[in-house]
Amino acid sequence: MGTRLRQAILLLSVAVGLFTGGWAGFAPHSFYSSFPGLTHAWVAVDGPYNEHLIRDVGALYLGLAAGGIVALLLKDPSGSRVLGGAWLVFGALHVGYHAQHLDLLDPIDAWGTLLALAGCLAFALLLLPARRRPAADATAGRHEHLAASR
Repeated sequence: MGTRLRQAILLLSVAVGLFTGGWAGFAPHSFYSSFPGLTHAWVAVDGPYNEHLIRDVGALYLGLAAGGIVALLLKDPSGSRVLGGAWLVFGALHVGYHAQHLDLLDPIDAWGTLLALAGCLAFALLLLPARRRPAADATAGRHEHLAASR
């Protein structure tokens, strides 16, 4: 994957993390009663309000956003792969839960939930692969570095 595409996906993951995490972390009752907004409520249908749980969700998303910011600053595909792995674990479990509870939502919200969560899984999967240098190049680079440092 090219650097610009990787950076765009990282920026998207940061935006999702900041939006969702900021809302849940700093306005938990509003998040509970009206996420994702625009007269829809995907969280409130799933049980009673729990401020601790909602704030923890916010912290999780903000942590993923922070990881995305670090990966952007590192400008190294390995940071993107680590973030992709984190989003993949979280996203797979998250979409798995919601896929089993679609009956709580009307059909439009059920599809919206699945599409939003599938989007997060998609950028997780896109961040995972990265080009690897052939072993000979990597070894040569290490030898050159060692020789230069002597």
